[in-house]
Amino acid sequence: MTVKIRVENLSKIFGRNPKAVLKKLEIGITKEEILKKTGNAVGVNNVSFEVNEGEIFVVMGLSGSGKSTLIRCLNLLNKPTAGKIFFEGEDIVKYNKKQLRELRQNKIAMVFQHFGLFSHRTVEDNAAYGLEVKGVEKEERLRIAREILETVGLAGWGKKMPHQLSGGMQQRVGLARALANNPDILLMDEPFSALDPLIRREMQLELLDIQDTVQKTIVFITHDVNEAFKIGDRVAVMKNGEIVQIGTPEEILSNPANEYIEDFIKDIDRSKVKQAKHVMFKPSPLILHKDGLKFAAKEMETQGISSIFVVDRGRKLQGIITIDDTIKAIKKGEKLEDIIQQDFFTIDTETYIQDLLPMAIETKFPIAVVNDTNKLEGIIVRASVLSGLV
Repeated sequence: MTVKIRVENLSKIFGRNPKAVLKKLEIGITKEEILKKTGNAVGVNNVSFEVNEGEIFVVMGLSGSGKSTLIRCLNLLNKPTAGKIFFEGEDIVKYNKKQLRELRQNKIAMVFQHFGLFSHRTVEDNAAYGLEVKGVEKEERLRIAREILETVGLAGWGKKMPHQLSGGMQQRVGLARALANNPDILLMDEPFSALDPLIRREMQLELLDIQDTVQKTIVFITHDVNEAFKIGDRVAVMKNGEIVQIGTPEEILSNPANEYIEDFIKDIDRSKVKQAKHVMFKPSPLILHKDGLKFAAKEMETQGISSIFVVDRGRKLQGIITIDDTIKAIKKGEKLEDIIQQDFFTIDTETYIQDLLPMAIETKFPIAVVNDTNKLEGIIVRASVLSGLV
């Protein structure tokens, strides 16, 4: 993977003489003691991490953990007290005003919790605002804005005013405005927290759909553990200005670094985090279409199973047969293709367990996990769906 952002030993301290306070941190004086004795607030303390190109990197933490301070350091809205922030190999902390302005206009965009739309501008004018600041001609910037509005699901809404849109739709306009400049990096500071729960869930799915299309590098801030684990490729958990653990949702669920992380994740709905790829088995045993009924019967008897998937030489799924049908067909002199069935569920590796539960209850066969060419990637049985919830 290509590293898009690399942060090294980043600290941000608010107040007088932050450099002196930094020395106190280095010798082990706590954030609380520093605030009490000096009045300085430690926002971020010696944080290091990398963000890979094209991933959604989520920074999660409770109020006061330092997550919003951190994201504002990434575009230097907060000037770091110490540390380095590398973007495409350059330490942007060293940028002058001109370089920083160009970075914000062309490379990094931000979506805030509050939509920040101009009430007197139409939706498409709001979406085109960043392009207007850059000096793009009106006809061209509106053309781009309309294309981006379509990408975020607002085709046909360009002439409306912000007050005519729902909260979720207004946030999509804010997202469109950020995307219109075609930035390499998208910073999102709790963008959905002002929305009601239903719209918030819809926007989470919308973001994942949009990401499939635009493939941006996204740093996403949230205090909601379910949201973090739903949308994040990797998640960094913050506490008291420090990063406690970084990992994929599955890694954090399986191997919490300490009691703080254990407490943080104890109430998470695992059915909305774990996916088919986390609970599927290797696709074996299988039979090839050429193998025939007697071989199939022997394989099922040996493996102690009552059904078996049939694939071709490229492991593309052809169907499933049962032991009862196989024995009857052998007696009648029938062929494998006479009894092959299609009465089973197929899913992809990204399907969430919550979506598997109804299938597991209804199906009489294992669930087949296939890729976009119908190649069999794995097999899921009912017990593995239920075990994925713990």
